[in-house]
Amino acid sequence: LVERFKLFGYGAELPERVRAVLEDNAQKSAARRTKQEKMQLIVQGLIGIWLITALALHLAEVGLIGLSVIILATAFCGITEEHALGEAFEEALPFTALLTVFFSVVAVIVDQKLFTPFIQFVLSSDPSSQLSLFYLFNGLLSAVSDNVFVGTVYINEAMTAMKAGLVSYTQYEYLAVAINTGTNLPSVATPNGQAAFLFLLTSALAPLIRLSYGKMVIMALPYTIVMTLVGFFGVELWLVPVSEWMAANGVITLP
Repeated sequence: LVERFKLFGYGAELPERVRAVLEDNAQKSAARRTKQEKMQLIVQGLIGIWLITALALHLAEVGLIGLSVIILATAFCGITEEHALGEAFEEALPFTALLTVFFSVVAVIVDQKLFTPFIQFVLSSDPSSQLSLFYLFNGLLSAVSDNVFVGTVYINEAMTAMKAGLVSYTQYEYLAVAINTGTNLPSVATPNGQAAFLFLLTSALAPLIRLSYGKMVIMALPYTIVMTLVGFFGVELWLVPVSEWMAANGVITLP
C-alpha cells in the first residue's frame, strides 16, 4: 500500500537516465572483471549462504559465526595484509562509537536500577496481564535505546524474579517470549532501536540518498504500527493457548 500510493516516502521511481548510467557502469565493470575477481564473488556468495544458514539454524554463537565469516572471506579472497583488512571496518567506526555510548547508558541504567520501577509494576500486576505489559514497556524502551541492551536487562530482571519465586518457570518462559517480541518489533520505530538502521544512518550512503534520522522514523512508522499491533495481539491472545496446544501435541515441552 505504501509503495502503491507513495506514502511515507515510499514509491519513488528510478529515472531512466540514472538507470541507463547504472546499467552502463555495471556492463563495463563486468567486462573488466578478471577470473580471480569472479571467483571472489562466488566465494562471497557461498559465505553469504553459510551466514544465513548458520544464523537460521543457530549452529553456533552469533559472534563465532561472524568471526567465521571474516576468516573465510579473508582467507579465500586472498586478503593477507593488515591495512587491507582494516579498510573493511572504517565505515563501521561511527556505529561502533554509538554502540560504546549505548553500552555506557545501559551500564548506568543497570547500576542505578532505573528499570526496577517498571519491572516491579509489571510483576505486581495480574499474571494474565504481565505478558502484554512486558511487551509494551520493553517495546517502548527498546525504541529509545538499543533493543538488544534493553532486552538483556529485562531478561535478567525476569530471571531474578523467577529465582526469587515471584513467577513460575512456565510464566518466566512466556515472559521471555514477550520480552523478545517487544524487543524486536516495536523497536523499529527509531534508528536507536535497531542496530541495522543505526548502521545505515551512520554510513557514507546516508548523505548520498538524503537519509536523515527524521526520514527514517517517518518511513518506519507504518511498519511500526502494523508490527506492534500484530506482536501485541500475538502475545496477548495466541502465545499461551498455542504453546499449550503445541505441548499437548508433543511439538514442544513445557516445564
